[in-house]
Amino acid sequence: MAPIINLVFFILNALLNLLWWAIIISAILSWLFAFDVINRRNQFVYNVATFLDRVTDPILAPFRRIIPSIGGVDISPIIVLLLLRGIQIFILPALQNTLLNVLG
Repeated sequence: MAPIINLVFFILNALLNLLWWAIIISAILSWLFAFDVINRRNQFVYNVATFLDRVTDPILAPFRRIIPSIGGVDISPIIVLLLLRGIQIFILPALQNTLLNVLG
């Protein structure tokens, strides 16, 4: 049973890492759009931005409603990134160890 639990937590950790990078790339793209470094008329850039928005917006939207922008800067991605790392560093290992101890 332990290998299955380890595999599940490995996959969860990998998915959280992918989400972390998606939020970072989405934030960088939004800055590049805001400063007209790149534009959305490029089909590849548009597809990447749309994909990242669809992945990250469901996670960021509740935080955007709660946390106001500071000087026009959205800090909700920073809060979500900190929470994701906290989950990865503290909650997942503790939960994994607990499950391994309970199930043997």
